[in-house]
Amino acid sequence: MHLKPEFSRRVRFILCEPAHPGNIGSAARAVKTMGFRSLCVVAPREADYRMHPEAIAYATSSADVLAASTSHATLSEALEGVTFAWAATGYDREFGPPMSTMRAAAEKSAAWLEQMPGDLAFVFGTERSGLTNEEVLLCQGCAAIPADPESPSLNLSQAVQIAAYEMQLSLLAAGGSAGGFYDWQQRFAHEPPASVEEIEGFYAHWERAMTACGVHDPARPKHLMDITRRLFGRSGLTRTEIDLLRGICSAIIRPKRERIGSKSSRS
Repeated sequence: MHLKPEFSRRVRFILCEPAHPGNIGSAARAVKTMGFRSLCVVAPREADYRMHPEAIAYATSSADVLAASTSHATLSEALEGVTFAWAATGYDREFGPPMSTMRAAAEKSAAWLEQMPGDLAFVFGTERSGLTNEEVLLCQGCAAIPADPESPSLNLSQAVQIAAYEMQLSLLAAGGSAGGFYDWQQRFAHEPPASVEEIEGFYAHWERAMTACGVHDPARPKHLMDITRRLFGRSGLTRTEIDLLRGICSAIIRPKRERIGSKSSRS
């Protein structure tokens, strides 16, 4: 599973007049973890934010996105080459563009990238007051994150993270990977399954172990092995799991203290 680079590199995240370098670093991290790389900063309070210790610390493994971010004097300058921009705002504006939820905005954006040229942007306002009406009017849509009215304010980098996450999900869905994981997140999914021979060897070992501990009487089996096959048959046993189970069987049949020094630890 992966994002199509021809789409992900056309998505910008623009921060307008951020006051805290740490938020810029955190935004860089939010962007990169969701598969994007383009971060634009408009009139930051700290002009040398890329080298600010707090920004670097909060960016962690995304310091490259922080270093490569572009700085602009105005939002208009940051929007050059963008043909559709979403203003991230918590409420609608009387004369602003129509408002969508962030999820709906991301879904529309994925379709837009398939059909239209140019870049797409998500624009975020300053920490204290958000986007001005003038900044909102430079955008073609408003995207809001539904929030509890008792606590509707999100940190700047949190808002960027949600927007980047929703955009990632929409692009993955458009590429046929909805509901999936990246390969690195399934590190144990490809462990080789146990062979029929290995599984049958375990069942024989299991029967000896159950006999040794008094649970199973071969003369009167009472479906113990049928139940065993049904139980373990549902699990899709791997070789590692077979080795674990057979180690337990060996310990039941012959405790470890009795096996020390013998040629084989498996009975």
